[in-house]
Formats: sequence, C-alpha cells, structure tokens
Amino acid sequence: MKAMIFAAGLGTRLKPLTDTMPKALVPVGRKPLLQHTIEKLKVAGFDEIIINIHHFADQIIKFVETNHHFDVHIKFSDEREKLLDTGGGIKKAAEFFNDDKPFLVHNVDILSNIDLGKLYETAIQNRTLLDSAPGHPGQNQPHSTLATLVCSERKTSRYLLFDSDSHLRGWMNESTGEVKSPLSNFNPQHYRKLAFAGIQILDPSIFQYMTDCPDRFPIIDFFLSICDKVTINYYTTDNIQLIDVGKTGSLQEATQFLDKLY
Repeated sequence: MKAMIFAAGLGTRLKPLTDTMPKALVPVGRKPLLQHTIEKLKVAGFDEIIINIHHFADQIIKFVETNHHFDVHIKFSDEREKLLDTGGGIKKAAEFFNDDKPFLVHNVDILSNIDLGKLYETAIQNRTLLDSAPGHPGQNQPHSTLATLVCSERKTSRYLLFDSDSHLRGWMNESTGEVKSPLSNFNPQHYRKLAFAGIQILDPSIFQYMTDCPDRFPIIDFFLSICDKVTINYYTTDNIQLIDVGKTGSLQEATQFLDKLY
C-alpha cells in the first residue's frame, strides 16, 4: 500500500514558526505534523510512502532519517528547485506509483478521525466491482473511478459540487461567486456542496490524463477539467471530524482535537 504526503508547502499562514522550520515539522501535541501523518498511515497498513519536499527540505530529510524512517519505506520527491503545486507534485512522483494499484495522497496539515485503511479498502472494492462489471473496457483502459475525494459538510467558502450519483461536477467560491465546471449551463444550486478534506485515493490511470499538463498545476483544477469525462466521487462518514492546521491560531485547537481523538 503506497501513499504520498504533501509536505513541500511554504506554510505562510503558520508564520513566524515557518520562518525557521517547514510546516511539516510544526509540533502539535508534542509531535510534528509529519509524524502524526506517517504514524496514521502506518497504522492503516501503508508501508511505502513518498514525501514531497521544498521549504527547509533538509530538516524534513534529517527528521525522517533520525527516526529510522519510522520503520517503513520512505522516499522523497525533491521540489527544492521549484514548487509544483498539488497536481504537479503528484505527476512528478508518478514513477513511485508503478504497481497499478490505487494510492493515497494526504496533506501534512490535516488531522482527522478518518480510518485510512477503511477508506483504501472502499476504493479497492469499488475498483474490483467496476473491473468485473459487464461491458467494462478492460484492464488496458482507464478505470471508471479515477479519484475518491474525502469530503465533509464543514463550513468553508470553497466547495466541490457533486451530483446525485456522488460524481464531481463543479466547484464554487461562495465568497466571490466564482464557479467552475466543464458542464454547460451549470447551476450550483442543483448539486450537493462539500468541503474537500485534503485526503484522496487516486487510481494510477490518472497519470495518462496528466501527460499534457505543465510541471506545476493544482489538482482540483485538474479534476474540474476532466470530471465530465471520468468518474471522480467523494467519500465521507457520518461522524467525520477533521481540522486543517493552517495557521498559528489553530495550533491550540488542533492539540485539543488530538486529545479528544485519542
């Protein structure tokens, strides 16, 4: 089971802490965010992890090596030359995901009660059902579910919009009124709005759709550009809890969140 951790970001919202350390090493509850994520992945059964690095990259490498790679296989995707954004980061790491199995991508600043093992099993089960369905195009063709995005109904300004079949159809920013969708005459009011949680399961067939993408691009815009041609759905649970440790004011809240979680 393979996973990728997004840890390359500048962490500007966590300044001044990130003036001297990467966001991934900001401590929450006596552990750096990166350690929380690695340990959560490890418990769920993920044994091969790639971490993209840019801001204070050497600190992240040293931290992982000092902790003996947390007894899992960990590699680094080096973006020190240029930040590649979320889509570009995944594309650069394509060679790591060469076993034709779905893989998980996790933002380093997300803490949650999501059972990552169950999430992965659900994606595998959906893929198996699609592969065995009558009329399925076969293993040499793209799998029907390209991405499964963990989402919640938390309050935010930017929402992903899904139809009654749980398929992604658009995006909107409620603060600005901006709407994105490949569909014509798209009306956001007809769709379920959910907040993306920064955790996703991707099928490796996704890379063939990235062939013509630039080195740097955001993954959500990429999804929105192809969601009328492929299936991108969401995953959520009734009791989903998560927190985005995006700014210094959220650190104390995140520590309290972990105390309740464990």
